[in-house]
Amino acid sequence: MLNVGALREGYVLDHIKAGKAMTIYHDLNLDKLDCTVAIIKNARSNKMGVKDIIKVECPIEKLDLDILGFIDHNITVNIIKDERIVEKKELRLPKKVTNVIRCKNPRCITSIEQGLDHVFFLADEEKEIYRCMYCEEKYRGKRNK
Repeated sequence: MLNVGALREGYVLDHIKAGKAMTIYHDLNLDKLDCTVAIIKNARSNKMGVKDIIKVECPIEKLDLDILGFIDHNITVNIIKDERIVEKKELRLPKKVTNVIRCKNPRCITSIEQGLDHVFFLADEEKEIYRCMYCEEKYRGKRNK
């Protein structure tokens, strides 16, 4: 049996779709943080069959919940303090994401103005559709598929 030690302070990202932990690791820039990270792939789960888990030992402020909610809003964030879960955060689709995805429309102002932020807003929560704030181009990429 695999045993990964308890965290003093940090967070545990649970219920990650199997095989997506490394994508989330890179999207959250965990490789750039000076902290301990444990990635557990293909863990058994009653709810999901198999899942990935990421444990990070560092202050929760370092985690961008908007990016995480955009990637997969079904992930559970467990906040750990003094080796205990003090809070469970359920993620939601963020109303707006900035510089997470890029507009692909060649006529969009973001194609011309290189320093401009790429901002997308949640246009249809039910269908999980995001659109560019400047040209309203629909985001056609994959989030958590």
